[in-house]
Amino acid sequence: MSHEPWLVDPVGYLIGAGREDDFFARVYEREALVAHHNAPQRFAGLLSLDIVDRIVTTLDLREGQLSMADASRQLSSSEYIDAANYVDRGAVADLFRRGATIILNQAHQFDPALARLCRGLEHVFSSHVQTNIYLTPPNAQGFRTHYDNHDVIVIQVEGEKAWRLYDMPVAIPYRGEGFESGRHPTGELRQEFVLKAGDCAYVPRGLMHDARTSGDKPSLHITIGLITRTWADLMLEAVSEAALRSPELRRSLPAGFARADFDRAAARTHLTKLAEQLARDVQLDPALDLTIDNFIRSRAANNRFSVRDAGQALAPGDRFALQPRAPFRIAEDGDNVVVIAPGGELTFAATERAAVERALGGEAFALADLASDKADAIVATMLAYGLVARI
Repeated sequence: MSHEPWLVDPVGYLIGAGREDDFFARVYEREALVAHHNAPQRFAGLLSLDIVDRIVTTLDLREGQLSMADASRQLSSSEYIDAANYVDRGAVADLFRRGATIILNQAHQFDPALARLCRGLEHVFSSHVQTNIYLTPPNAQGFRTHYDNHDVIVIQVEGEKAWRLYDMPVAIPYRGEGFESGRHPTGELRQEFVLKAGDCAYVPRGLMHDARTSGDKPSLHITIGLITRTWADLMLEAVSEAALRSPELRRSLPAGFARADFDRAAARTHLTKLAEQLARDVQLDPALDLTIDNFIRSRAANNRFSVRDAGQALAPGDRFALQPRAPFRIAEDGDNVVVIAPGGELTFAATERAAVERALGGEAFALADLASDKADAIVATMLAYGLVARI
């Protein structure tokens, strides 16, 4: 889609072309990065104040889809959510007028352009990517100083916002290790910058920060959240997989381990022995394959037009190609070939493996190229799940 240049090179377009290698080698999960592009229209077409106004004032949003925040006071959701758990549009507009920030949560779920941006970044990071939209009035601040427990990329769409970065009280916090006021110190002010329309910033999780509208116009920005899998997640999968092969790991804990008088000395020795065994026997590939499969299944199918064109017969002259950046993995299950795909699994007979691999190989093809009497069914299924597309 040439009218969406951020889809060609998602990370490069956000932080600057040619900076990706340095970003992953030196910056990612370590420090902030600010990209001043000096191009106010850089993200024109991705989002606008008018689009946010249309969403807020015409859609029947429910609690959770929209929230509001004001650093100057504690806002209760009851101030803008009605008794039926719908958003009160008038209350939202009035609170915004009085300084509260409008937040559209998980905006990629109802905005196709943001959904496409998320898919592009998911391909780069192999992680779930989400977007929230923040519209802050002039001279206002939505949140007090805090840290996020996931990395974020901020896209400034309209207006300006002044950011302040402080210390990192928790280095690379767990997903559930959220900021707690009074427990996590702000630390010293380390960096200040203003994001103008067309600029971006990357802020790693755990880094304390705050932001306030700069200038006399509202600030509209998109926060992209990177919900990544960690080495700890992979190790847990590896331990679970090892337990399938090790009776010792499957043995019950000692009887009475929960009693106050339980002697832990023998248990410590045995745990050390099991850990040493794991260090020798743990395997990357099964655990990584399972992690990959879970990630792929959790994605939404990129299958635009599959319903509209469901009744359109496949013709010999039709050409197809792998959907760009479509996540999948080809595996085996007994006598079948299984394609792990967004939303689930596609099962084909083992005799169709060559046809499946040809269809997903990356080169354009026609039905005849699959050399299978079930080519129609194979392609129709892949079209439904968004793995291939007509070209």
